[in-house]
Parts: sequence; C-alpha cells; structure tokens
Amino acid sequence: MKLFQCQCCGQVLHFENTTCLRCGRSLGYLPGDDRMAAVEPDGPQWQVAAPDGGPAEDSRWRFCRNWELSACNWMVPADGHEGEFCAACRHNRTVPDLSDPVAHARWQKIEVAKRRLIYTLRHMGLPLPVPGGDHPEPLVFDFLADMPGSAERVLTGHADGVVTISLTEADDATREKMRSDMGEAYRTLLGHFRHEVGHYYWDLLVRDGGALQDFRAMFGDETADYGAALQRHYELGAPPGWEANHVSAYATMHPWEDWAETWAHYLHMMDTLETAASLGMKVHPEVDDDGELTAAVDFNPWTTRRVERLLSAWLPLTVALNAMNRSMGQQDLYPFALPDPVRAKLGFVHGLVVAARR
Repeated sequence: MKLFQCQCCGQVLHFENTTCLRCGRSLGYLPGDDRMAAVEPDGPQWQVAAPDGGPAEDSRWRFCRNWELSACNWMVPADGHEGEFCAACRHNRTVPDLSDPVAHARWQKIEVAKRRLIYTLRHMGLPLPVPGGDHPEPLVFDFLADMPGSAERVLTGHADGVVTISLTEADDATREKMRSDMGEAYRTLLGHFRHEVGHYYWDLLVRDGGALQDFRAMFGDETADYGAALQRHYELGAPPGWEANHVSAYATMHPWEDWAETWAHYLHMMDTLETAASLGMKVHPEVDDDGELTAAVDFNPWTTRRVERLLSAWLPLTVALNAMNRSMGQQDLYPFALPDPVRAKLGFVHGLVVAARR
C-alpha cells in the first residue's frame, strides 16, 4: 500500500484515514484515480477541495453508502451511474445484524481488510465481476455471525465465487487462540481474504484460463478427493519435510490449498513491496559482503514482469523486518521460508497475473 498526501496542506495520508489531521478536511479514496482526496460538502454531494493556490475540480462525488456506518471511505461519482455502493462494497452480499454493536464493530474491521484486498486486486489488473452483471461467477462476499445458541459455527471459505468470512475472525483474541491451537505461524483477517480469493482466481485463471495442465505439473492433481485430504491433514498433520516444497503446512493438504496459500503469499509480497517502495526502503547491512541481504525497493511491483526481481528484493526485506520485530521482543513478522519449489510456484502465479493484466 502506498502513502498518499493531502492536496490542500501536504499532510501524509494513509489508506484508512477519513480526516486530515492537519487541515481537518474529510478524506475520500477515489478508486478510479487511485488517490486519497480532501473533499468538502457541496449540498448533498462532495467536491474535491482546491489545492493551495490551485483551482477547484468540477467533478462531484458521493461517499459509499457504507460511509454512513463508518465502514468505508471510498467514493463514487455523483452522476449515479455506479449506484450507492463503491467499487469495493458492491461485492458485498450479506452483512451481519448491524443493530448488534459487537457485530457492527467486527464488520467494520472486516471492511478495512476487504478494501485493502480490493485495492490490491485492482492494481494487479485482475477481473472483478460484480453481482448483477453478465459474468457467470461474480466475486461475492458473505460476512456471517454464528447463530446464538447454535453449536454450528460459520466457517470461512469459498464456493463458486462466494467468499464467506466468519465474524469471529475479527475478534483478535479468538483468532489468536485459533492460530495457536491449530499450530499456524500466521493468521490475520487480511490473510483470510487473500487465501479465499485465491480459490476464486483459481477458477478464473487456471480452470477457465487454460492453465490446468501446467497447474497440475507444479501443484498436483486437484481432482484428488478433497474431503479425504482434509480428514487426513487434520488427523496426521503435514508430512515430514514439507518445508522443502510448500509455503505452509496447510498447503500440503491438497493442490487447491497449495495454490491458495501460494496465492495469498504472493499478495502479501506485492502489497508489502509497494509499501516499501513508497517509503523508499533500502536494506544494506554492513556485514553483508556477498550482497545476499542487500536490496533497494525502488520499483513498482505492479508493473514488474520478472518474478526474480520481486523475489530479489523481497527476501532481504523480510530478513530486515524480522530483525526489527525481534528488537521489539515480538515474534517474526515473516515466519516463512521460500525454497526453490515455492519460488517456482510464486513465479507461476505471477505469470498468470501478468498474462491477465495484459
């Protein structure tokens, strides 16, 4: 995620900001322009505020309907052609009972992660079909809470274009307990979104994109019984030595999960590299005589065609991030290793994304 700047006062802005802390103006993200803008009310609409010494813009905007619920800061053109919801919220099909303050607060956290996901997918140039269009498998989100008094729990997952996120994942304590109980090195709301949407893009880019044979050569045969694989994984765990070929233990469960874990990892890498580039980050340890831990993130990852360039900057950056976390007494921010087979899988994902963007 890059940094933004208030056009009126020059204040540095972050993606989640709703008010400029220096000039006090309201902020809205304009997805078509990929910019955060300070805006001022103009009757029932909003106008991009004039920059210091510059003319005001003629365009008029509306906030996404979910802005009124403190759950979105994206805007839509005021001409009404795009409807009440923004480019991110148009994918929502089901939200929880917002009269429940706990559910409302958890949904707000889910929406923050979802907007980051949609930002990334837009920058990757991937198709984002919305419900109500002519695409046979639009991307749809259901955000569901467990039914009170029921032993049945909502499971986060994907099926036929519908990504379901359980509201319990927005409870930090519960999610951390699940991460610990299941022996996972990494579990976040944004990570769930990235993993589940990976299944969706498997449908679009692999199954429907003519890449099945290449996929099977690298990840395995996805026609293997998924239910049996799931039961085996939770009974026996990952096989010994899984680290040599997979990015996570869960990736060993089934070729579909190997793909989804690799896809999520690819999105982690791309978003973080954009952040590092926006910050002008360079890693150059004095003790690195061979240059293996040296990198300057001075390129745009979204337009980079060679995965090798991404990886050559990514690996030194992750070493630096882990060292910084340890200095603060925290666990490694990046608890992963990338052996050659995993790098090849990341390259496969990158190749499909580049082809789709083209």
